Amino acid sequence: MSKLRGRFGGPTSREMQRFSSSLPNDLRMLDEDIDGSIAHATMLGESGLIGREEAERLCQGLDRVRDEIRSGDYCPGEEHDDIHMAVEFRLHELLGSVAGKLHTARSRNDQVATDVRLWLKRRLVEVDAALGRLAATLLDRVESDGRTLIPGYTHLQRGQPILLGHHILAHVWPLTRDRSRFADARARLDRSPLGACAMAGTSHPIDRERTAELLGFDGIVENAMDAVSARDHEQEVGASCAVTMSHLSRMAEELVLWSSAEFDLVRLSDSFATGSSIMPQKRNPDAAELVRARAARVQGNLVTLLGAVKSLPLAYNRDLQESRESLFDSVETCLSCLRIMQGMWRTLEVRTERFDAELEGDSSLATELADLLVGKGVPFREAHEAVGGLVGWCEGEGRAISTLDREEAARFHSGLAVDLGPLFDPRAVAERKTSRGGTAWTEIERQLEQLRGILGADS
Repeated sequence: MSKLRGRFGGPTSREMQRFSSSLPNDLRMLDEDIDGSIAHATMLGESGLIGREEAERLCQGLDRVRDEIRSGDYCPGEEHDDIHMAVEFRLHELLGSVAGKLHTARSRNDQVATDVRLWLKRRLVEVDAALGRLAATLLDRVESDGRTLIPGYTHLQRGQPILLGHHILAHVWPLTRDRSRFADARARLDRSPLGACAMAGTSHPIDRERTAELLGFDGIVENAMDAVSARDHEQEVGASCAVTMSHLSRMAEELVLWSSAEFDLVRLSDSFATGSSIMPQKRNPDAAELVRARAARVQGNLVTLLGAVKSLPLAYNRDLQESRESLFDSVETCLSCLRIMQGMWRTLEVRTERFDAELEGDSSLATELADLLVGKGVPFREAHEAVGGLVGWCEGEGRAISTLDREEAARFHSGLAVDLGPLFDPRAVAERKTSRGGTAWTEIERQLEQLRGILGADS
């Protein structure tokens, strides 16, 4: 029977034990739980609340419990509510009654709050590194394949010719903002709840700053009730994961499109493609598709994280237990998808000449005609209407705009009665976009240098 059943007349039902246990999910926090308990035992010994020799025995016993769970020599069962009780149960088997002193001036409420913050601190370091590696891999692709000419799209319709490097950089900049969001979240959660106890603090002369120091926290959560009930740091991390996954999902969707026969721009490595059970020719972009779908799961997790706390009275309620599964899944899913995405980008092949001929004289060059008129002092709306009429006439006649001579073009506006040939070179068109942030290679190089500096500074 649980050691927490003293005021009850009988044991918890088996069904209730299974229903309420968080142990399978909590085992992820084994190291954090042990580390928190070692810090707490150390502080109790230094504060004179327990003997220093007792504190040392507790720390040694906790390290042994950690090793036993890792090795499988000790496998906590369903009779344990959570990781805290599983560790305490085994510690009592090893040390006897001295194990009961570990919980002096501590509640499971501040204990789990501490464990989660420690877990997040450590995992967000991994997420930041994975974001940095993906961004660096994308920059490598810009340097190797960035001069590839492709159509730029809006509404998935061809808009203007651009360089592939310009498109890839539009994925890198959001990753730098993702890193900033996670860094902000990590800074805000870097406070220790340990010593808050159930919600009111304790009359024992504990040293909360000491346990925060031992655990590497940047300070403490000042209010004991806030310490055990706050979950906005979990929501913030969950939101950051959801935003990052939305960026990865967009990237994944483009890899799915670009690897299709219709686009035929990239070929995914065999390492990140699968076959069909019936169609032997297929190379399915499963890795990208799974990233795309898992973004939805992480977004759903955020709704759970927000909903679990909505209208919840202070301080601790068991509802808060339910947030951990969604939180851990979001972080771990985000991390795995970052690694998969980096692998896809690192190993894919780009057909660097895919659109060179196809974009010659393409209607996506029409904006150049409007800009030509604007350069002659024609109001843009007038220029837009004239060129729109020209494009519509060409489509009706089944002709490319590059086949027009100056007399035909002049029917739509007198300002077009010039040699239009130079306007129909798609690579030259892309290279003319030299405004800050434009698709010209000089601007791509400038951003490359800027981003390399940002990645180096954040490493």
